[in-house]
Amino acid sequence: MPLELVTLRCLKDNYAYLLHGEEGTVLIDAPEPMPILRELAARDWGLSAILLTHHHSDHVDGVAEIVAGTGAMVIGAAADAHRLPPLDLRVAPGEPLEVLGEPVEIIDVSGHTVGHVAFHLPQSGFAFTADSLMALGCGRLFEGTPQMMWASLSRLNALPPETLICSGHDYCAGNGAFALSVDPDNQALRDRLGAVQMKEQPCAPAPLSLERETNPFLRVSHLRASLGMEDAPDAEVFARLRAMKDSF
Repeated sequence: MPLELVTLRCLKDNYAYLLHGEEGTVLIDAPEPMPILRELAARDWGLSAILLTHHHSDHVDGVAEIVAGTGAMVIGAAADAHRLPPLDLRVAPGEPLEVLGEPVEIIDVSGHTVGHVAFHLPQSGFAFTADSLMALGCGRLFEGTPQMMWASLSRLNALPPETLICSGHDYCAGNGAFALSVDPDNQALRDRLGAVQMKEQPCAPAPLSLERETNPFLRVSHLRASLGMEDAPDAEVFARLRAMKDSF
């Protein structure tokens, strides 16, 4: 049976995700407890594990109460263990991990924070990217460098195009406005924003193929000329775009 994905809105604009299969249910990030516990109860699901992408409070504040209510084990990056909730299993990029009977690829996506990881389930075609690659954008660089984030985005951009990118926030309005400001002739972008506005499709998750067509941070090769950076390395073009977004 293929894994079932449930997208949950939390706090003001966060996403959390439940994955359910024959072997149980796991949660990716825990912004707050109540929406998650209510959904589990409504579906009569237990919870076997919580996978944490990074340490920011809007991704981990629900962990203690959810663990108390479900007994779920907590899995997170060994490099971030000193500032994550207590971990039952510490993992690192490149190490093997299996969840719900499927292999999970742990990808270093440092940039927004150092030690941020994404979880890619190649069999089901999901990638939980939190605040690295986001719907129509990418995370602000609180700890890492532009070069670090560009390397992270490049690793994610190498995944199969049908991969469903499950990002950490609904920032579609702001990200979309910025994307239009730097890529105004992009019809795919206009179509996506229109469909989201009309509630014909969600902001996230979205296929990687759609992010490649509409996300300015994956379109540096298309935008470099308009920025006057024809001969600049990709990482420098990305850095310019990220700085422009920071002041947008």
